[in-house]
Amino acid sequence: MGPIRGMNFGAFDLNLLRVFDALMRERSVTRAGEQIGLSQPAVSQALNRLRGVLDDQLFVRRGPEMLPTPRADELGPVIRNALAEVERALTGDRRFDPATAQRSYTLIGADFVSLLVMPPLFARVSQAAPGVRIRLVDTARGDVERLLQEDAIDLAIEPALAVPEWVSRERLFDSPFLVIAARENPELAAAGVAPDEAIPLDLFCRLPHAIRTVDGTLSGWLDEALAQAGRERRVVLGLPHFAGVALAVAQSGLIAALPAQFARAAAEPLGLAIYRAPVAAGVPEISMYWHGRHDRNPAHQWLRGLVRDVVAGF
Repeated sequence: MGPIRGMNFGAFDLNLLRVFDALMRERSVTRAGEQIGLSQPAVSQALNRLRGVLDDQLFVRRGPEMLPTPRADELGPVIRNALAEVERALTGDRRFDPATAQRSYTLIGADFVSLLVMPPLFARVSQAAPGVRIRLVDTARGDVERLLQEDAIDLAIEPALAVPEWVSRERLFDSPFLVIAARENPELAAAGVAPDEAIPLDLFCRLPHAIRTVDGTLSGWLDEALAQAGRERRVVLGLPHFAGVALAVAQSGLIAALPAQFARAAAEPLGLAIYRAPVAAGVPEISMYWHGRHDRNPAHQWLRGLVRDVVAGF
């Protein structure tokens, strides 16, 4: 093939595209090298070669991150899709052998996923695929659609999302809300409310609430149901993680509405009692989301199957 825009494409080292794609995903020379099995100096050398060939810095350092230039942002989706097509052409529908696989998976989800899904998931992965690494990034990492498009994540485990057609989705389980409080909560004891009972509406609205919030908004699903009844609760603490909310409740007179699976898991170790809310709130549906180009990828199908098995009892 002849020169393209001043570049002899026939002499171009296509392995550089893997380095570029890893840098786009990881925004770190070190992590990019870990992903594709190259040393940090080798990644830096490849980046310098790319900069020379494309006549652009491609990535500039800002703090600990390597941020893509506009030229890199333009090339990123094109190169990513091209590499995916090559992978599909080479692998076809052949079987995935987890016992010999050497690769990493990245998932995104709340600490709900970190505490309840990832430990049993890794137990299965470590038994079946000792060469596979797996990690979870927090929902605060960014927009799920963008991360899937960039292949920065393999799978998202989230409540209902509005996603485009190219994102595939599979429902995993429903997660209704339950209310937690310290076992010795004096207000609930004085009112004679026993665990597993519904907290009276007036008391529920009067008690101080903690809420899990990523963006600082002090309202959620339950507040919509209360508003329909013409009521509101008193939210006094917002924290970004369910675990932090549960710990705060255990050490104070707070109450909190948390996903049922998390509430039940936290109750015994933290000394919490579980109650029902006085109003019926919407029930979040938890699903896994992935890029449609991985629908038939055997390695991705294997991961989705493991997640499906782990949450089957939720």
